[in-house]
Amino acid sequence: MTLVSLSGYLLFIAFIAYLVGTLLFGGAVKGSKNEASASNKRWGKAGITVTIIGFIAHLGYFITRWMASGHAPVSNMFEFTTAFGMMLVGASILFYFLYKSPAIGLFALPIAVIILGYAAMFPKDIQPLIPALQSYWLTIHVITAAIGESILAISAVAGLIYLLKNVDLTKRSKGRTWLEVVMYTLILVVGFIVVSAGFGASGYEAKFTYVDKNDKPAEVVYHNPPLFGMNQYELQTEGAMEPIAEMPPIINAKTLTTFVWSIIAGSIIYVLIRLITRKRVAELLQPLAKKANSQLMDEIGYRSVLIGFPVFSLGALIFAMIWAHEAWSRFWGWDPKEVWALITWLFYAAYLHLRLSRGWEGRKSAWLAVIGFAIIMFNLIAVNLVIAGLHSYA
Repeated sequence: MTLVSLSGYLLFIAFIAYLVGTLLFGGAVKGSKNEASASNKRWGKAGITVTIIGFIAHLGYFITRWMASGHAPVSNMFEFTTAFGMMLVGASILFYFLYKSPAIGLFALPIAVIILGYAAMFPKDIQPLIPALQSYWLTIHVITAAIGESILAISAVAGLIYLLKNVDLTKRSKGRTWLEVVMYTLILVVGFIVVSAGFGASGYEAKFTYVDKNDKPAEVVYHNPPLFGMNQYELQTEGAMEPIAEMPPIINAKTLTTFVWSIIAGSIIYVLIRLITRKRVAELLQPLAKKANSQLMDEIGYRSVLIGFPVFSLGALIFAMIWAHEAWSRFWGWDPKEVWALITWLFYAAYLHLRLSRGWEGRKSAWLAVIGFAIIMFNLIAVNLVIAGLHSYA
C-alpha cells in the first residue's frame, strides 16, 4: 500500500467517524434534560471518543500525504479544504473539553462533514509545486491562517446554536428570515457536492479550444454544461479564458459555471426539503439547540474569537506579507485574496471592538460571529474559485 492510498483510507475513516460522532452527540443532547447533564452521559462521552478517533485518522491522512508529496498538503483546493476541516474538528474538540458542551460537537461535525464532501469534489492528485509555492512560508502562512480560521469558525457554531435557541421561528421577523438564509447558504454547498458528483458520475466532459492572448492555441475542459466563457466551441465571454497575467480577468468563467450550477442544485434541494417537511430548515434544527445554555454559547463565541483572531492575524496578514515580499518583491498588491483577508481581519477587529466597547453581547454578538464565518467561506469558495487572481486555486 502506498502512502497516497493510505492517506485516502485514513481520510475516509475520519469522514465516517465524524458522521457517527454527530449521531452520538445528537443522542446526548436529545436524551438529556439540559446541557449540563448531557456532557456526563455515555452518549456524550462516546461522541467525543469517536470524534477524537476520527481526528487522529484525519491527522494521519495529513501526515502521510505530506510524506508522499514532500510538502505540506495545503497547496490546492482539495488539500487546503481537507486541512481546514481537520482543524475545525480539532478546535471543536478543544472547546468541548474546555466547556463540556456536546452541542458544539453536534453542530461543528456536520459542518466539517460538508467541508470534507466539498473537498472531495476537487482533483486529488499530488502535483509538484509551482516555483512561487516552493517555500517554507507555504507551510507557515497557510497552516497558521487555517488554524486561526478554524477557531473563529467555532464562534459561528456557538452563535448559530444561540440564534436557533433564542430566535422565535413562529413569528415573522428579520431574525427568522436571516437565519433561514444561513441555512440556505449551507445547502448551496451541498448543491455543489451534488452537482460535482452527479456530472462526474455521468462522465460529462466538454473540451473547447481557443486562442489565448499570446495568439497560441489552448484548450479548456468543462465538467459541467458551460454557461459562461464557452459555448458551441466559441468564446462567448471576452477575456474569460485568459491565463492569469499582470492584468488577470476578474471572473473565471469555468468556475463561475460550476458556481451557478451549484446554486441551481442547492436551490432545488432547499425547495424539496421545504415541500417534504412543510417546515423551514431552521425549524428542523431548532429542537437540537433548545437545551443549550445561552450564556455558555455566548461565552464560547467570544472566547473563540479572542483566541482565533490573533492566530489569524499572524498567519493571514503578517506571515502572508513576508512571503509576498519574498515571492513578488512587495508586501501588498491588492490581489483579491489579500483584499478579502484584510476584510476578514477588519470584521473580527470590529467584532471585538463592539463587544468590548459597546457591549454587543448575546444576539448581536451571535449574528456577528455567523457573518464572520460567511466571510471566511466566501473567501474559501468564491475568492479562490470564481474571482481570478494570483491566489486562485482553480
